[in-house]
Amino acid sequence: MAVPVAFFAVFFAYPVAAIVSRGLKTGDSWQFGWIGEVLGRADLQRVLWFTTWQALASTVLTLLIALPGAYVLARYDFPGKKLLRAVVTVPFVLPTVVVGSAFLALLGRGGLLDELWGVRLDTSVWAILIAHVFFNYAVVVRTVGGLWAQLDPRQEEAARVLGAGRFTAWRRVTLPALAPSVAAAALMVFLFTFTSFGVVQILGGPSFATLEVEIYRQTAQLLDLRTAAVLTLVQFAAVGAVLAVHARTVRRRESALKLVDPARTARRPRGWGQWALLGGVLVTIALLVLLPLGVLAERSLDTPGGYGLGYYRALGSVEASGGAFLVAPIEAVLNSLWYALAATAIAVVVGGLAAAALTRRAGRLVRGFDALLMLPLGVSAVTVGFGFLITLDEPPLDLRASWILVPLAQALVGVPFVVRTMLPVLRAVDGRLREAAAVLGASPLRVWREVDLPLVRRALLIASGFAFAVSLGEFGATVFIARPDRPTLPVAVARLLGRPGELNYGQAMALSTILMVVCVVALLLLERVRVRGASRGGAGEF
Repeated sequence: MAVPVAFFAVFFAYPVAAIVSRGLKTGDSWQFGWIGEVLGRADLQRVLWFTTWQALASTVLTLLIALPGAYVLARYDFPGKKLLRAVVTVPFVLPTVVVGSAFLALLGRGGLLDELWGVRLDTSVWAILIAHVFFNYAVVVRTVGGLWAQLDPRQEEAARVLGAGRFTAWRRVTLPALAPSVAAAALMVFLFTFTSFGVVQILGGPSFATLEVEIYRQTAQLLDLRTAAVLTLVQFAAVGAVLAVHARTVRRRESALKLVDPARTARRPRGWGQWALLGGVLVTIALLVLLPLGVLAERSLDTPGGYGLGYYRALGSVEASGGAFLVAPIEAVLNSLWYALAATAIAVVVGGLAAAALTRRAGRLVRGFDALLMLPLGVSAVTVGFGFLITLDEPPLDLRASWILVPLAQALVGVPFVVRTMLPVLRAVDGRLREAAAVLGASPLRVWREVDLPLVRRALLIASGFAFAVSLGEFGATVFIARPDRPTLPVAVARLLGRPGELNYGQAMALSTILMVVCVVALLLLERVRVRGASRGGAGEF
């Protein structure tokens, strides 16, 4: 636990505490009375209520729509499956400002619904909820589907042989086994929607605001650090309470599972019911995922002179951006790839060590740390970004001019995904396998290499893919610390969207399309490695 504790203490707790103390201190004295004063404001109470209920609604809606997709991609084998798995992950890496813009083009004035049926959903809660499902669909599909694909179907078949119906067997056997993964996915979706920023700001208009939007407004626009600090504490407390309930509830339901090679559980659909389910999932993905992504690609090619590559050619010029960059915007692609690779390495090391430590049942301290690891997903990225600027500027942590600062901020968001993806599989490994290896003389390191690693290799690759994808699309903290001469893709997109002119907007759509393509290629490579790793000694050996 030493490395994860040190990492979070230095790069998360310290910057956040520094920002909060600046907002709640006058000289050397704390002004805790400000908390009651701020929370008594009716406008902020409405913000807190909307933040909570829209996050709950988004989580439930995402689970209902995505769980069938998780089942299909875990248990069915069909042409194009690997490509489809990569495609559904693309929305998750897009900057939220781009997601908001895509749905504004679909649901707003002059959008697809407006042109076809005269219906507008922008500035409504429905646009926010749909965009949240689009953004978080991959979280459920990848997290739940990763474990679902490794569950031995013979356990459910045995229940049916003993007289249980199809639904009863699924409810009594499969659902309890999936419960930790479903809870982990629901938790991540809730945290992302609870702290939603770009989607709500663009689609909600002035009528709707989450805590994250309000913290940004109070900090960047009104310069009211006192109110921002109180709202950060409220967000921190709410997320901490949710994590505590999650850790207490899920841990009681975990048990050792029999995991098998995913290649043995996937099969071609049989019967009209299974083909109908596959067709329904494909239609859902087409409408929910492909249609908004198609809008982005179409707009990147729609130049004033007709369809062409004019916006892409403009990315190679500093002058075309109108002074928004010190370098050509296209350099943001290479910057993002290097930053994402470094952030993934950090997240896998820190998250892997944390998951291994949490596997051992070692008392309340370790269980509490399980919940603390998720806090970066529930704390304002604005707070973290400002915290980096004011704390990591003096020796021995003078990192403001160092390139490593961006990967460190991105890794903060990647670590929880590594932990949540690996932990259910690690805890599902039968402890008797480790004990048998130890009795036969294997050292602890060899036990990990020979027993745990083959069983969790697939989860580790999925966790790496998630960390890489999240790092590519991280925006909230990076926008404050990315150097002007080394912007990332999301920062470049946001700068272009914030400047007037059709050329700037077209370049933003072109960069967003490049980000989509890079993500699809990376995820397809990950799928190729995952399949090879599973076929050369995965869980099937046990």
